[in-house]
Amino acid sequence: MLFQRRNRPSRIERFRVAVWPRNSWSRSTRYFGKRVLRLTATPHAIAIGFAAGAFASCTPLVGFHFLTAFVFAYIVRGNMIAAALGTSIGNPITFPFIWAFTFKIGQWILHGRAPKADPHQVHQRFQEGLFERSLDSLWPMLKPMFIGAVPLGIVVGTLSYILVFKSVEVYQRKRRQTLADRGKTPYSGGASTVEDDGSG
Repeated sequence: MLFQRRNRPSRIERFRVAVWPRNSWSRSTRYFGKRVLRLTATPHAIAIGFAAGAFASCTPLVGFHFLTAFVFAYIVRGNMIAAALGTSIGNPITFPFIWAFTFKIGQWILHGRAPKADPHQVHQRFQEGLFERSLDSLWPMLKPMFIGAVPLGIVVGTLSYILVFKSVEVYQRKRRQTLADRGKTPYSGGASTVEDDGSG
């Protein structure tokens, strides 16, 4: 056909676009906000699911954040779609800062001191270690990052839960009110009156 795509997107690509659209960052943020608010679940299930994804994004498990988020969401009985959307907390803009914070926090917990770490240097070292594919060379950096990811993930997840819970609660309450107001329109009232007159 004339307007049909030549190369159909794979399932992975369709899922990626559904979770991370091809738009600007500000527009993508608004897009994610609307997707979270319009999920059909309780505010708690949506918020705890999103928090699970946010927590997973603080871990150095690059390439496994979706899977980690789904496991956490299953444990806490959160919404799986919200968990996938919650992993957007970790993105190319925030990853350098997340990894630098987890590294510094982990070093402080392990050794009682937090070294000065530039986010972009930590990001570069971490990526170089991943490409080397050597766990021995990467483990001295991964160990403090895993440990530091726990307190940072708890803080980020808690803040995400509070923000998402309040937002979804307000959105759902307004939506229920809007639907209730639509049921009280003059048109529906007039229709019921005509129906009553015809039955007499």
